[in-house]
Amino acid sequence: MSDSDQARPTWDPGKVAVRGRQRSAYDSMRETCPVAFSETMQWSLFRHEDLCRVLGEPGTFSNVVSPRRTVPNGMDPPEHTAYRRIIDGYFTPARMAAFEPACRGICGALIEGARQAGPVEVMEAVALPFAVQAQCAFLRWPETLHAPLIDWTRRNHAANHAQDRRALSAIAAEFEALIVERIAAARASGPEAPGDVVAELSREQVDGRPLGSEEIASILRNWTVGEIGSIAASAGILADHLARDGALQDRLRAEPALIEPACDEILRVDGPLVTNRRVVTRGVELRGRRFEAGDRITINWIAANRDPRAFADPEAVRLDRDPGANLLYGAGIHVCPGAPLARLELRVFLEELLARIGRLVPDPGGGSLRALYPASGYEKLFLRLA
Repeated sequence: MSDSDQARPTWDPGKVAVRGRQRSAYDSMRETCPVAFSETMQWSLFRHEDLCRVLGEPGTFSNVVSPRRTVPNGMDPPEHTAYRRIIDGYFTPARMAAFEPACRGICGALIEGARQAGPVEVMEAVALPFAVQAQCAFLRWPETLHAPLIDWTRRNHAANHAQDRRALSAIAAEFEALIVERIAAARASGPEAPGDVVAELSREQVDGRPLGSEEIASILRNWTVGEIGSIAASAGILADHLARDGALQDRLRAEPALIEPACDEILRVDGPLVTNRRVVTRGVELRGRRFEAGDRITINWIAANRDPRAFADPEAVRLDRDPGANLLYGAGIHVCPGAPLARLELRVFLEELLARIGRLVPDPGGGSLRALYPASGYEKLFLRLA
């Protein structure tokens, strides 16, 4: 891009007016300036068609966006392919079926514990604990890690919110130290190692050698950072939507087979993940703009999943849509490997919520607070679980 283009930002994603009303702000950018420059995000893309092109051309739009090596989401083929083959094996239908009873027990207990006559702050009482406890159960980690992981998630969220790079590095180092300790214990125990996912990963091989401690830590950091934050945000978004749509509550109780597609459709309209980054590897044009190798692009999931060119009446939750266009879990070679686990957890969450709560309604006293970029969903969500 030319220096004159770079010198004139076309939008400011950090403005309070944008951060406080993300969906409408991104919708506006998609319609008025679908390729926009900012100092913080560089070039942002907002239209569904453009995101699909980026996702479908990994050779042109690279996932290697940071000097920090991340497995596998910060890799390109062929390196990405070898690691992804290992990781996909942890999200098979058999593993999901085996995990479902534990997931259901965790969710049911939290909802029962939160039921009361007055308003409940759902993020604190249910959504975040569910995300942490379910992920620990999936990884077969002890309950003693629940509180540290909740604290770690909150501090990581605050550092992201403040864009405090030093704090983010320190928090990442804390987590990696925990993982390295568990890897060392698993390897020291040999065949007698506890049957958690750390021990399983420590026995995996890539290119004929065992995965290294840093590689395992990177995989598990992605599973915890990504999974806990997105599942908590998604649970809050789903609960809020149902509280405001009694007819949909009734329909899903009567037709529980629709719960999983309803989760995907609600989260298309109000997504838990805002952006991802790519780096251009060679000269390419998008909407008449020329990009060169090294240019940085931010893809905006929320705007693309609300694009009227891809979804008729995009703000309506319609359960008859073609799910293939929904970018909730991405697309292409980097489609989210944990999507089967996320879909299971969110389906179970809604099934348990609808089974145990007679009527889910908003708190008339208000007090709910939307999350600000880089998060989405709710910071605080007050509902009545009666």
